[in-house]
Amino acid sequence: MKQVSRQARSDGRVSGFVPTMGALHAGHLSLVDAARREASPVIASIFVNPKQFGPSEDYARYPRALDADREALQRAGVDYLFIPSVEEMYPPGFSTTVNVEGISDRLEGRIRPGHFRGVATVVLRLLEIVAPRWAYFGRKDAQQARVITQMARDLALDSEIVVCPIVREADGLAMSSRNAYLSPDERRGATALCRALDRVRQAISAGERDTLRLIEAARAVLAAEPLAKVDYVELVDAESFESVMRLRGNCYVLLAVRFGATRLIDNMLVEAGDADGGSTARCQL
Repeated sequence: MKQVSRQARSDGRVSGFVPTMGALHAGHLSLVDAARREASPVIASIFVNPKQFGPSEDYARYPRALDADREALQRAGVDYLFIPSVEEMYPPGFSTTVNVEGISDRLEGRIRPGHFRGVATVVLRLLEIVAPRWAYFGRKDAQQARVITQMARDLALDSEIVVCPIVREADGLAMSSRNAYLSPDERRGATALCRALDRVRQAISAGERDTLRLIEAARAVLAAEPLAKVDYVELVDAESFESVMRLRGNCYVLLAVRFGATRLIDNMLVEAGDADGGSTARCQL
């Protein structure tokens, strides 16, 4: 992989990189499309990273579909596919970790200790191996994307992080490899996430700027779904991921909800404009 990427750079080509954990869906392929518009060659990776899973999480049963993934990436126009083993990524004696302080300690970081340390470590490792000009990540994992962009900024990496929009199913559910875990009833119930975010969008469009009222609006939708068990509903600053009391600047509405044994996350970006939110707020589901 190093030889391929360095040769591309030597030839004056500009590479784009889409790192994945496999079990691919249209959301992943939208990242490939974005890379193809800007870069050549396009490189993808498949690596289920054990360092970002906690002891009681789903590493062993995380969906794996290598043959189907390989075919999908080939059809999508990926030039090179990198599939390292755990032993290659973390050889004996590997002892380095990357921790992005502050952002990593909140929300998902609080509920899943060590998760973002594992994410930052594997992403830096992949970026050093592949050495792309651009690396593409989805906005569904908004906090993860923010951790990675902060790491790239702090370490002055040559690779630029590109965060792409969420891709949704026809009924609004954000695409995720973990959706495959859902039973038919859970799958129907999971649309409550998007409906909760849409309720917040409607409230913002009607002029509501108070964070607690917006959170209550989302929680009311989730409470009406009997299969939904809420981990959190938060409205945070898009840079610091600290809670805000009133909508202003760029913010995220963040949801984490369990359906049976499956935990789903979703979010909406709110571009609120002036310091008081004003009438220019735009919501991106």
